[in-house]
Amino acid sequence: QTRVYGRDRVRFMESLVVGDIAELKLGQGTLTLLTNERGGIVDDLIVTNAAEDHLYVVSNAGCADKDLAIMRDRVAELQAAGDDIHLEVLDNALLALQGPFMARVLQAGLSDDLAKLSFMTSVYTTVFGVPGCRVTRCGYTGEDGVEISVPARQAVELAERLLDVPEVWPAGLAARDSLRLEAGLCLYGNDIDETTTPAEAGLLWTLGKRRRAAMDFPGAAVIMAQVKEKPKRKPAPMAGEGAGAAAAGPGSPPCVPTSPGTVTSGCPSPSLGKNIAMGYVEAAHSRAGTALTVEVRKKQHPALVTKMPFVPTQYYMAK
Repeated sequence: QTRVYGRDRVRFMESLVVGDIAELKLGQGTLTLLTNERGGIVDDLIVTNAAEDHLYVVSNAGCADKDLAIMRDRVAELQAAGDDIHLEVLDNALLALQGPFMARVLQAGLSDDLAKLSFMTSVYTTVFGVPGCRVTRCGYTGEDGVEISVPARQAVELAERLLDVPEVWPAGLAARDSLRLEAGLCLYGNDIDETTTPAEAGLLWTLGKRRRAAMDFPGAAVIMAQVKEKPKRKPAPMAGEGAGAAAAGPGSPPCVPTSPGTVTSGCPSPSLGKNIAMGYVEAAHSRAGTALTVEVRKKQHPALVTKMPFVPTQYYMAK
């Protein structure tokens, strides 16, 4: 978690990511992509216009070191040119409270009105007596939820206070992974990486309209050429009735024989009672309803390309 200060903070951030950071209202955040000059995705970030004087940036933990190195190098370049930018790396933990009881549980520990806090907006507040927290209505589960940035020294205290509530249960990354896949959300390192472009990953919605026209982000020429020409491979969300669950990560099994491809994520869906997966296939075979065969542990299982999300999302939009 990083704060970006200085009068040139928006220009700095837009020199690294594809999103329209300048359009963010106070307290509003956006999911955006940090790209390289080849158009590949270095990381997916959440950037929030947190206050009058700074942006708040959340990186994936596994990418934090490389993200910070890129940010610091760019800061040095722009500072040498006279720009006003300063980074502050936060010593904060991040707790995610997700699910249909989130608002009722959290409201008891907040003075702020959660009914006014929409998806992808945040507030700096005190949570169950712990000051200095940023509550953002987001979370990689497809459910209504929040991510709470809390000073590291009080993270356990806050977690224990939340777990004292009967409706709150601890959950790890396996539960989060099945939820995010049901919601059709890409996982960095599995479904997207530095060899995958936003066009190939179906993430062109992260490109701001102004940014597309200006083509002033890393890899813009490559990405916009793919927008015009259409990528040769596309995402393929797949559902299957068989016993096999497609593996995820490096060395994933291929999709055969209808179309050469790769499975990038897969698991049994607790909500649907069937196996689901995400992968890439040739564009001609990516249409919903296309039959594929997925190889799992040297056995072949039928799968059907379907639409995303697998399970409807429950994001909260304030009225």
